Amino acid sequence: MLRARLDTEVSNEALKNGKLPEVMESMLERLQPEAAYFGPSEGGRSCTFVFDMQDSSTLPAIAEPLFQELGAKIDIEPVMNPEDMRKGLAALRQS
Repeated sequence: MLRARLDTEVSNEALKNGKLPEVMESMLERLQPEAAYFGPSEGGRSCTFVFDMQDSSTLPAIAEPLFQELGAKIDIEPVMNPEDMRKGLAALRQS
């Protein structure tokens, strides 16, 4: 799961010049998230994407547009869907 908090000044300018929707659409295309949320957080704009990151080497390509274009602060946390949780708990019981 990726959560990004966008810098207000930078994202205001990106909204005015059309870059904000371009970056968000690009993120949606690149990540193909199972869920995406947009709204206020900590007094500013934020977005959250729940997606399947198969390879951690894709992290720079995912994060850099948010850093460079929107001045974002990013948190990436591993999360599981119910199927992953069941698989993990079954493996735990076998060990």
